[in-house]
Amino acid sequence: MNNRSRVAEQDTTQPSTPGTVASFARFVVFGGGTGLASSAALVALSGHLPIAVANAVITVAGTILATELHSRFAFRAGRADLKAHFQAGGSAAVAYLFTTAAVLGLHAVQTAPSIMVEQGTYLTASGIAGLARFAFLRLAVFAGPKAKTGSIATATVTAAGRTRVLGRDALVAAA
Repeated sequence: MNNRSRVAEQDTTQPSTPGTVASFARFVVFGGGTGLASSAALVALSGHLPIAVANAVITVAGTILATELHSRFAFRAGRADLKAHFQAGGSAAVAYLFTTAAVLGLHAVQTAPSIMVEQGTYLTASGIAGLARFAFLRLAVFAGPKAKTGSIATATVTAAGRTRVLGRDALVAAA
């Protein structure tokens, strides 16, 4: 057995990616917390600024804060870079368009829906948009580095948070 076929283990400094359920729970807590804080801030600012301006300021600030919290805590990806902020902001804009379309669609079908129907429609659309945002952020924005293939050694992260480096011969034998 030569050195290339041995399996070497070494500690990593990268945090391990949390499971889907843990990530989703954190996503809901931090997203919901940011939403509640944004709501309070909107009430405070609306007395000093026109509501549309206050809402725009709060939406941008809330999205930046939520993206940073999601990156660091929900997905354990470290600090969010500018690209992640733009991607998360884009997903928030798509969610906004989706929820707005749902409510406008309801009003096109029913000219005077009750507040319960309107809120049910909005909350359902918001839940669907939230699930889609979670999936997008987890799978595309904060997915983490991919293992390089085709090289002599390939690193994979194990459940214990250790990097396992497999030599080319061990990879061939495993396949």
